[in-house]
Parts: sequence; C-alpha cells; structure tokens
Amino acid sequence: MKTTLSVLVENHPGVLSRIAGLFSRRGFNIDSLAVGTTENPDISRMTIVVEGDEYVVEQVKKQLNKLVDVIKVSKINPEDSVTRELVLIKVDAEPKIRSEIIHIAEIFRANIVDVSRNSMTIELTGDKDKVKAFEELLKPFGIKELVRTGIIAINRGSNCIKIEEEC
Repeated sequence: MKTTLSVLVENHPGVLSRIAGLFSRRGFNIDSLAVGTTENPDISRMTIVVEGDEYVVEQVKKQLNKLVDVIKVSKINPEDSVTRELVLIKVDAEPKIRSEIIHIAEIFRANIVDVSRNSMTIELTGDKDKVKAFEELLKPFGIKELVRTGIIAINRGSNCIKIEEEC
C-alpha cells in the first residue's frame, strides 16, 4: 500500500540529505519525493510517498519526527486531498502524425511546450491515473524521454498542514 506523507522541515542545507539517509539506513524505499518552500521561506514542505503497511508508515513517521530539522509529519488521506504530478514527455513526431498527437494532448488538456523537426515535448499535470493513461496513449508513437516531478498533495477545503493547528 502506498501512503503519502507531508513533512514540514526547516529550510536549511542538508535537510534533504539527512532525510534520504534516514530512509536508506532503515531500509525504507521512497516511491516519490517532491520538495519546495512553503508560504514561509524558512520552511520547506516535502511530499513523500512510501510503500508499506500501517506498521512501516508509523515507523517512518516516528523516525522522521526524531530528526532535528523536521517540524511536523502528517499522513495525507487520499479521499480528503488533491494530488498532482507534472510530467514532460518527448515523443517521436514526424510531421504527418503530429495532428494525432496534438489531438490526444488536447483531450488531456496537456500543453505542447517544444516542437522540433522529428519530436514534440508535451507537458501534462494530473493525478497518477491521468498521467499513466496519457503515457499509454503516447507509447505507440515512441517515447524518447519522460520526466516526472513526483506527487505533490494538499488537503481539500479548510484543512491545512501548518506548524500552528489552525489555518
């Protein structure tokens, strides 16, 4: 089972390295990792997706909470959150088949961000199922490169993950 964690950390050099080291030392695998500063430039937010049962997730949370730079660890409930991922896909695109690729991109509300003589690069944002479906439709054209950001997540409605309890 995959679980998404939101981890608020102090925005200092080496924090990401310490957290990655913790996972490595404990034998936990990071399925997805996205990091960026929050509305407060002194705090970064990590969205980490881990594979494991409830016991493994609890162990990960306990180990993260022991690190000095970690401010708060929260489990993201999939039903109460919005998750997104950004993907850039470079696909073979001879001029005679470009219109078909453009049509697929339009259906998925994707953006063509680069075109060359024999390829196109397409940007798509969506949940993991949308990204996977888009990738499957482009495979027959020949995917040259694919880059993903990793999952980011935020709670729906007025629920927030902040240092203070209230948003």
